[in-house]
Amino acid sequence: MKLRLLILALVVLAAAGGGAWWWAHGKRANASRALVLHGNVDIRQVDLAFNASGRIDRMLVQEGDRVKKGELLAELDLVQLRNAVDQAQAQVAAQQQVVARLKAGSRPEEIRQARANAEAARVDAKNAESTYRRLRDLAARRFVAEQQADDARAAAEAAQARLKAADEAQRLVVLGPRKEDIAAAEATLAANEAALAIAQRNLAEGSLHAPENGVIENRILEPGDMASPQKTVLTLALTEPLWVRAYVPEPDLGRIRLGDSAAITTDSYPGKRYRGWVGFISPTAEFTPKSVETPELRTALVYQVRVFACSPEGELRLGMPATVAIALDQPAHAGPRSCREGG
Repeated sequence: MKLRLLILALVVLAAAGGGAWWWAHGKRANASRALVLHGNVDIRQVDLAFNASGRIDRMLVQEGDRVKKGELLAELDLVQLRNAVDQAQAQVAAQQQVVARLKAGSRPEEIRQARANAEAARVDAKNAESTYRRLRDLAARRFVAEQQADDARAAAEAAQARLKAADEAQRLVVLGPRKEDIAAAEATLAANEAALAIAQRNLAEGSLHAPENGVIENRILEPGDMASPQKTVLTLALTEPLWVRAYVPEPDLGRIRLGDSAAITTDSYPGKRYRGWVGFISPTAEFTPKSVETPELRTALVYQVRVFACSPEGELRLGMPATVAIALDQPAHAGPRSCREGG
């Protein structure tokens, strides 16, 4: 009986030892098929400022608000900027009419008027010449004074000069504006259009828009404050794309590839896994940052990796510690390239 009990005890101990060995060996084998990294959800911030100077009129967001790319966040007092645009538009419109008038040339009515003026000057010159001849003959016969003949001659010469001027004016009206005058008017129009573009740009810069999707982290200035390109108005935390910054020890660098799928977990939501993929592997090594917790020595060389993460419910917050598990037996480029892929 005692012998049977001893044999049974030995069998139980052997089974227990074999089970413990199998469990430890299996655990190490499973662990060897996944690379576990520790890091943080990367913090990326943008300091937003107006690209113009002026007094803030409206602030449309609060701290913690989620904003979309292109969304209006704040505005300056735009009265003067709008007036500048209106003035520039009026100057452009006026100069456009000047250019159009020069390019169109003389109107038919203007040409007819110039011809009529020339014809009237011709009649006056002919009449003045006839008067001078009569007075010249009368002066030669002593019927009138020489002074009258001299006055008539001067009047005839003046009429001829007016006729010549009228003929030249008619010719210029028929020819139309000079090419140089048209070019100068076009240059002035181009300068006015450039001034309008600057005024419109200044008006646009009086509005502050979100450059990317994100969350308003800090609201620094308020309505009534003076803003300038050197003053930060809002701080925007960028949330897209979202990635975990981790560091791979140099011996493990060859075990991962770009596109490898990854599972991300956090202490805040235990048991919940977030889809991800390796989107960046640094080409240069660096010493392990002090904030990284790894079992290797602090002086070991590591390579930075970015594991892009999908957090449709917004549970992954910037700066949050995270653990990344990358399976080592997956095919090349098995992971998604965006959060829309892979379900």
